Amino acid sequence: MSVPAHYGIDVAGAYHPGVAPLPMAAVSACEPIARAALHALHQELSAYPKPGLVSPYDSGSHQDMDAATFMRSLFSLRGYFREIAMAGMLGVGFDDLRRLGIQAESRMLKATNGVNTHRGAIFALGLLAAAAGLLAGVNQPLDGPVLGHVVQQHWGEDILRGAPQTPCTHGTIVSRQYGVTGARHEAATGFPHLFETGLPALEQSLARGADFPAAIIQSFFSLMAVLPDTNLLHRGGAEGLSYAQGAARLFLEKGGVHRNGWREHACVIHREFVAHRLSPGGSADLLAASIFVHRLRMQIKTT
Repeated sequence: MSVPAHYGIDVAGAYHPGVAPLPMAAVSACEPIARAALHALHQELSAYPKPGLVSPYDSGSHQDMDAATFMRSLFSLRGYFREIAMAGMLGVGFDDLRRLGIQAESRMLKATNGVNTHRGAIFALGLLAAAAGLLAGVNQPLDGPVLGHVVQQHWGEDILRGAPQTPCTHGTIVSRQYGVTGARHEAATGFPHLFETGLPALEQSLARGADFPAAIIQSFFSLMAVLPDTNLLHRGGAEGLSYAQGAARLFLEKGGVHRNGWREHACVIHREFVAHRLSPGGSADLLAASIFVHRLRMQIKTT
């Protein structure tokens, strides 16, 4: 079933006049999905040190935003993940999911006075939340890579087909300039970096005894070491991307967060990134997505 273009899902879980509301049980099933997404974004923001990125401690390589900006953005998204999970539950097409994302982005920009804090997360976590809603609607577990498979199978072709012919964002411009894949390809292929790198690094680090904040940092460095991050390419070109990936690989080769002095090493890298204005925003988006998928898995185990 596809929601007509002139209708939308409101935050109460009902359609606009002329369309039957979702059963309350279905709306309730989407609540934990939405909470997991918002908590994941908050935990990603709170993690420190993430080289070049905003945290409660400092603004990293950014002069136009800080943690308060991100919190305003998060507040503006509080209804979005429930809406898109419900849309996924109905099996809507990508055009309807994109419409919800555009509306969420508009609310975000209004809350932040035009600063882009969560555009990548709106896209990536939005698709994963829609996939979770689809699975919840047919009583299937929201566990791990199946979420990526759902995104790929149900919306992958349309995600790629919907790419603008003329690059209009930093990500699409540098993707074409340097011949690398970007966020659209990552989503359309089922988020391989998330499920093959980010999530395993997070969960393996927890299994080795790291606390959750440290495991988040391990996942972040693992992603940064391999992801062709278009934000890094935009700010530092090929040299900046190579430098960032090399720093991440060295951090991991020395033991990552599973050694004494790891935090001091990460802070040194953070200061170097700030000095060079490097910001691995693509890695941050997939980090938040990794936390989101992990939280859904933990919810399954505790219910």
